[in-house]
Amino acid sequence: MAEQRQRALSTSGQALYEILALEKGATHDEIKKSYRKLALKYHPDKNPDNPEAAEKFKEINNAHATLTDLSKRNIYDKYGSLGLYVAEQFGEENVNTYFMLSSWWAKGLFAVCGLLTGCYLCCCLCCCFNCCCGKCKPKAPEGEQQEFCVSPEDLEEQIKNDMERDGETPIVLQPTNVTEKTQLIGDSHRSYHTDS
Repeated sequence: MAEQRQRALSTSGQALYEILALEKGATHDEIKKSYRKLALKYHPDKNPDNPEAAEKFKEINNAHATLTDLSKRNIYDKYGSLGLYVAEQFGEENVNTYFMLSSWWAKGLFAVCGLLTGCYLCCCLCCCFNCCCGKCKPKAPEGEQQEFCVSPEDLEEQIKNDMERDGETPIVLQPTNVTEKTQLIGDSHRSYHTDS
């Protein structure tokens, strides 16, 4: 069993370009051309007795997949493999936010706010009372009613009660003698409607 290589996450995006033997500013066509050349060279079918070639082939495919995806390539160029890891964990749209909040000045600002207010609980309570429950709470547009949810059980019970009150009972069984020419029209016309 081959030993798995452990890599430390880097913040510089160089290794994937090195795997494909390219410079960092390579174009899409250069990436594709280099990938094809190296994939043919290290393909497991052409190197059946060489397990290192299979491992190299996996690395080449991973590098190609990352560098041909424009958003992943931008993240990799800016933040390296650590950026790709953060994108997997938190989503590609949150990578910039993660690195902004983990910067030294954001941590310093958080510490200064804690020192100035005496505690972080006061800030949280102030924001919560003003934004969630207080005067800054978002208001529903005028003229629209508040939405409410009805559980399926309550809705079934309401429909059943309405039908019993109207003298109609719901159909719960299939007809026993069914042929192609059977018409499922009863003596009385049933109507199903909702109260709106």
